[in-house]
Amino acid sequence: MTTAREIMTGGAECARTDETVTQAAQKMRDLGVGALPICGEDNRLKGVITDRDIVMNCVAEGMDTTQVKVADYAGDEVVTIGADDSVEEALATMKGAGVRRLPVIDGHELVGMLSQADVARHLPEDKVGDLVEAISSSPATS
Repeated sequence: MTTAREIMTGGAECARTDETVTQAAQKMRDLGVGALPICGEDNRLKGVITDRDIVMNCVAEGMDTTQVKVADYAGDEVVTIGADDSVEEALATMKGAGVRRLPVIDGHELVGMLSQADVARHLPEDKVGDLVEAISSSPATS
């Protein structure tokens, strides 16, 4: 059984809740990623902010990205995957939540990020199609 830990990108860097959306966007650019986990002062995971969030929910709404805080994108419940959960469980979680990326946690510690592409590379071809279809049709594509 292949686990999330085996296929994730480790060492995920967080956007801090007190950072601005502009700072998060710059961090994404510098790291070459499309999403950042959001962590609070206690280093606990608070949410995920994506490039799509920034464009659709901030820029397109005319908000000032130098003033809006990343904390505004932290939700009450964060969809995650356990580090030792299987690729199949990651697929089910992505499909169920309609997300393209999952923070990977070990206990309460953020240990990496798992993307749709990471999962797709480790699934049988017939399941990859299901993943892409489910996520592409979901309104919450982050």
